[in-house]
Amino acid sequence: MTSAGGLTGFWVIALMTLHSANLGESKPYSLNEPDVPFPPAYPTAGNLFAICHQGQGRPRYPDSFFPTSGASHFRRRGIAINRMESWFNFCCSGVPAQENSKILCCAQQAWKRALSMFCTAEYSTMTLVYECCEAKGEDRWRCFSEFPINPGYFSMPGYTAPGVLVDNRLFTFNSQTC
Repeated sequence: MTSAGGLTGFWVIALMTLHSANLGESKPYSLNEPDVPFPPAYPTAGNLFAICHQGQGRPRYPDSFFPTSGASHFRRRGIAINRMESWFNFCCSGVPAQENSKILCCAQQAWKRALSMFCTAEYSTMTLVYECCEAKGEDRWRCFSEFPINPGYFSMPGYTAPGVLVDNRLFTFNSQTC
């Protein structure tokens, strides 16, 4: 026969176990993995001001941000963000900025180019690719823009982006498509 105290102890342990159980949900990152919020939001007229004027307050991902081994999928995300932010800077202050109507078009091209290069890098590995990369054409862009991180492109209070080297020759703004 089981005592009431033993049965109560059993239920307490069972409830604590169920409460702390994972039950199929997983945390996005372990303590050892870097946090690279992804995907970036699609540039729109509504977030263009923040894209152009709060860029230095959004995260960048220098090589030192990542562990020396592993986390390559986070590194590819970081490279895409770094490229995109650098190209946004070009759109907002370079040749396209001379015509305000071209800034948004340039930012949209930069976003697509950075994510296209991200997908190319994803397919060059022996790991699962980011799910949006599996889509083609407009479906790919819809996928990337479906659940963006920081859709308003707001800066992080007190954060100043470190300098990150980006090869700007990889992006050419085509004003004829605007």
